[in-house]
Amino acid sequence: MTRYCAFFESLTVRGDRLSMADLRYAFEREELENAETVISSGNVLFDYEERPSEGLEDLLAYLMRDRFDLKAFVAVRTREEIRAAVEENPFAGESGDSFVHTMLLEKQPTQAQFDRLVADHGTLGEERLALGARCLFVDYARPPAESLLTGEFIAKRLGCRGTVRNVRSLARILTKM
Repeated sequence: MTRYCAFFESLTVRGDRLSMADLRYAFEREELENAETVISSGNVLFDYEERPSEGLEDLLAYLMRDRFDLKAFVAVRTREEIRAAVEENPFAGESGDSFVHTMLLEKQPTQAQFDRLVADHGTLGEERLALGARCLFVDYARPPAESLLTGEFIAKRLGCRGTVRNVRSLARILTKM
């Protein structure tokens, strides 16, 4: 069995938060073992037979539609993939880790897509960007809520969706795994 973490983008049901107990139960019914939420809603650790994380993303997206009538984006990563996202973030420790984030992406953008993001971002703000393996590293240099660099802006230029966690949260998840 391999330990994974599912990072859900947004879990709301008609304006109410989805119960993490309900989510854990749905995981167990799909034979995703030892499901547990970690840090905050939207992060679920679980064990499953080893397979590419992209296939698990499809399975969990289906589960969310089938069980909860939700279209939720989910990024699934192994312990090693999370470790790489933490260790390879070039901005970690520079601006206060609450401002340094990793966007876990549904696929690997091309260099041309990343270059377009950087060019279109231009003078919108002070943020710094770097491309990783199926992730985008962002140093917001201030509270992210004050930034004009939104998930929608990023997704449009990279041609894929993602979900964001700060580096402290990723490090704590990695420790929990």
